Amino acid sequence: MHKGYVSLVLHTHLPFVRHPEEEYFLEENWLYEAITETYIPLIHVFERLISDGVYFRITMSLTPPLVSMLKDPLLQDRYVRHLDRLIELSSKEIERTGYQSHFHGLALMYHSIFTEAKETFVQRYKKDIVSAFKKFQENGCVEIIASCATHGFLPVLSVNPSDVNAQIKIGVDHYKKTFGRPPRGFWLPECGYYPGVDEVLKKAGIRYFFIDSHGIINGDPSPKFSVYAPVYCPSGVAAFGRDWESSKQVWSSKEGYPGDPDYREYYRDIGHELDFEYIKPYIHPQGIRVNTGMKYWRITGNTEYKEAYVPEWAKEKAAMHAGNFMFNREKQVEHLLAHMPRKPLIIAPYDAELFGHWWFEGPMWIDFLMRKMAYDQKTVKMITPSEYLSEYPTNQLSQPSASTWGYKGYSEFWLEGSNDWIYRHLGKAGQRMEELAKKFPMYVKKQPKNKKAKKTLVERALNQAARELVLAQSSDWAFIMKTGTMVPYAHKRSKTHISRFTRLYNDLMDGKVDKEWLEEVEYRDNIFHDMDCASYYL
Repeated sequence: MHKGYVSLVLHTHLPFVRHPEEEYFLEENWLYEAITETYIPLIHVFERLISDGVYFRITMSLTPPLVSMLKDPLLQDRYVRHLDRLIELSSKEIERTGYQSHFHGLALMYHSIFTEAKETFVQRYKKDIVSAFKKFQENGCVEIIASCATHGFLPVLSVNPSDVNAQIKIGVDHYKKTFGRPPRGFWLPECGYYPGVDEVLKKAGIRYFFIDSHGIINGDPSPKFSVYAPVYCPSGVAAFGRDWESSKQVWSSKEGYPGDPDYREYYRDIGHELDFEYIKPYIHPQGIRVNTGMKYWRITGNTEYKEAYVPEWAKEKAAMHAGNFMFNREKQVEHLLAHMPRKPLIIAPYDAELFGHWWFEGPMWIDFLMRKMAYDQKTVKMITPSEYLSEYPTNQLSQPSASTWGYKGYSEFWLEGSNDWIYRHLGKAGQRMEELAKKFPMYVKKQPKNKKAKKTLVERALNQAARELVLAQSSDWAFIMKTGTMVPYAHKRSKTHISRFTRLYNDLMDGKVDKEWLEEVEYRDNIFHDMDCASYYL
């Protein structure tokens, strides 16, 4: 008989990056790298577990921007082109490293990874890997939860309640269209919670969401079971709190598993190491050195000198660390059960891109962990939050406190000196979007519409204005500004979307929409192209 539960939660998200106006666009590589290094490896892990009859449960968010990119024909074709170049490069590397025993086997390994990724992407899933995760959910092993339209940071957007409502409802409706069912759970971007947002979630049909540990601990009244059982907000929506101990054990590069000396070094890539003329055809056409995904070194230690990566050693460590994680959860559950009248629940959420992209062995670790949890112990069982609520439908009522995850835990990462300038523009744009919705109610009222009917120019402009606004609201731009990486791009995206929104607003108010310009913007920023986004602002 199991004594407690663990819920592994993977937040899967990337900002919407799509630039059809350029043949090669540097930031689109974020998507291509994530597909090759995280999403497809996770698909392979889930497929093997199901094929072997292993019981496992994982909860995942798949955000609308990511789903939209994964389903976009332009980006799908560009990803295949990206893979073809990697396959060609790895073939050359097999020949180049023929007499380098340390690296030759790694070149063969990468060639196998790239060719298998292409077979999975093109042949088995016809370029639509979202269908793979939909299949896993229908199988019952994976529970996919919804998230905001464009990962908007709700605590700051709450100055305009209509912005929060639109972010949540667009996200939920997009989920329904993608997965053919209403979502049970919801991922608040950056775990950004403020009292009252759960009321909006309730109206959208959401049963539960996740929050950082201090949001639960500082709740009123203080929850008796801390973060080891959900609480019901005054709205009746359940809040699950992150377990700090299990989370830190994995995500910390210094104290957690990913920093082990035998694991692959992320920051050494042949795209930056090899002779420029040799690597030139496989980096950015303008000669900008980029990661290729081929990395031959292991972490080694806190030193500039790196030794060759040995996959067998890394595999052994992944198995050992999976066993260690399981052992710690067993002891944690046994301790908690002595103080609780119910089976404790440990919520362990992570950014999905940690597994495979940043931590190369991460998917392997998940594979080992699921198998060990299923066969090597009987203390802890994997579970989804929905399953836990079904087993324990009665929970304490508490009002969680405003909180986020990240630096200091109270929004500072997304609202500080490097990025605070964007919010006055977002606030004004949100007010103007409400103004447009009220000025043109005949185009935004929720009512049955003939899907074959051609939208008027005004209706298209209203919907595109809403799309530009939600794209500007993405928390990713503030995040990038804070971290200091690719800052010019984040500045450009924020200014571009606000500028396009402002032009659409002015054109609509003046009654003169530029059709050709609108068509160009619709083509570039085509997220939610089949939704009447403006209707969410009335």
